Amino acid sequence: MKKEIIVHFKVISKQGTRLSKGLIYLEENQKPTLQDFEQCLKDCGHDVRIENKEQFIFRAYKPEGEYLIDVLEDYEGHTRDPHAESLAKSFMRNYTSL
Repeated sequence: MKKEIIVHFKVISKQGTRLSKGLIYLEENQKPTLQDFEQCLKDCGHDVRIENKEQFIFRAYKPEGEYLIDVLEDYEGHTRDPHAESLAKSFMRNYTSL
């Protein structure tokens, strides 16, 4: 069975830095590889080549110029808690259209 892994990455260009994310689909108990991250970035529209294998940094190209993408392996953004979401939904009223 396939599972989704959210990949968080930082795009660093002359215009500034922004956070973005993509998806990787892997089999259960499989860890993402460098090639999985590269394919994820390509699927997100970035023409990338590996810059630093140890730190998962890619160089990307577009007509306006080059930029870097740093894959954030240890990213700890907002973590979803399904139990808390279920509890919150139980307190919400179910409105129907008349």
